[in-house]
Amino acid sequence: MGEQMWRVVGVFRAATLAYAAVLIIRDHDRYAHPVGGLLALAVMAVWTALTAAAYARRRGRRHWLVAADVAVAAALIIATSWVDTAGRIAHGAATLPTSWAAAPVLACAVAGGPGAGLAGAAVISAADVVERGAVPQTTFNGIVLLMIAGAVGGYVVRLALSAEAAVDKAARLEAATAERERIARDIHDSVLQVLALVSARGCELGGEATELARLAGEQERALRALVATAPTATPAGQLDLRRLMEPLACERVTVSCPAGPVLLPDRPARALAAAAGEALDNVRRHAGPGAKAWVLVEDEGATVAASVRDDGTGFDPGRLADAAESGRFGVALSIVGRLRDVGGEASVTSSVGNGTEVELRVRRD
Repeated sequence: MGEQMWRVVGVFRAATLAYAAVLIIRDHDRYAHPVGGLLALAVMAVWTALTAAAYARRRGRRHWLVAADVAVAAALIIATSWVDTAGRIAHGAATLPTSWAAAPVLACAVAGGPGAGLAGAAVISAADVVERGAVPQTTFNGIVLLMIAGAVGGYVVRLALSAEAAVDKAARLEAATAERERIARDIHDSVLQVLALVSARGCELGGEATELARLAGEQERALRALVATAPTATPAGQLDLRRLMEPLACERVTVSCPAGPVLLPDRPARALAAAAGEALDNVRRHAGPGAKAWVLVEDEGATVAASVRDDGTGFDPGRLADAAESGRFGVALSIVGRLRDVGGEASVTSSVGNGTEVELRVRRD
């Protein structure tokens, strides 16, 4: 849509150049300095070609060039007082660039929105007042039209760009949904069936195979939850933390998240989910057989918190410090350090026989 709007500016400039050329050639003999009229027409023709080539490329749409565009139009308007006669100007004769001077206003509106469009219109209007030396009704009407064109043009461009972004986001979401459904079908026909078979067969065999059956069952449920979660539209660079945390749920792990999206920047979201995963791994390794865990995600506005609590055996509070002194930095690196790297914080609370609770928190900024 942005490219199309710049093409509209180019077409408008070319059409108004043709109109200005007709007027200048028609009134050539009436000017006080006829050569000046032809010179102004040449400047407009060259500038039209230059801006058309520049605005056709994204790199050429510099703010300084748009500002120079407005300056050239304003200079040509003021030059009318030298080229034309005082009598013709007093009787309301058109300026040399006439409607061609509105093209830079449209360029401002496309480049910077309503505010920039109004600023460009104000400069062109000021040049009109300087050239006339007064504000007759015709000049006043032209100023009003320029202001409306700058403001409304900028608003329409911003509205069109927002609509284009919404359509693009919907298309990407639809493509992501279709790809997820394809992957889910493939996983269902292969990995999930194998995990289900391992779980069932392990339960039948009993003994040590029972633990393998339990692990296979947990992985099957986690994988089903992952492929069943529909993708949601999120702002660029943001992730919905729920999509990272909910797949952690299994037979012995309960995950509770807010009903609405919990948006975080990419790095903090992934760090928080990874730290929660490490805490659950510690539950499986150290909390004892049959220990259960609960994960709670809370959206606190400026911060997002997650707690991982279990009903396992727990441990002595001094154990973490002893582990760090002996060179074992599991919790310090995988949980505390991971959150510290993204400006977050983590704390671990435990006592023998009362389970363990890991508090994780990151800031949205």
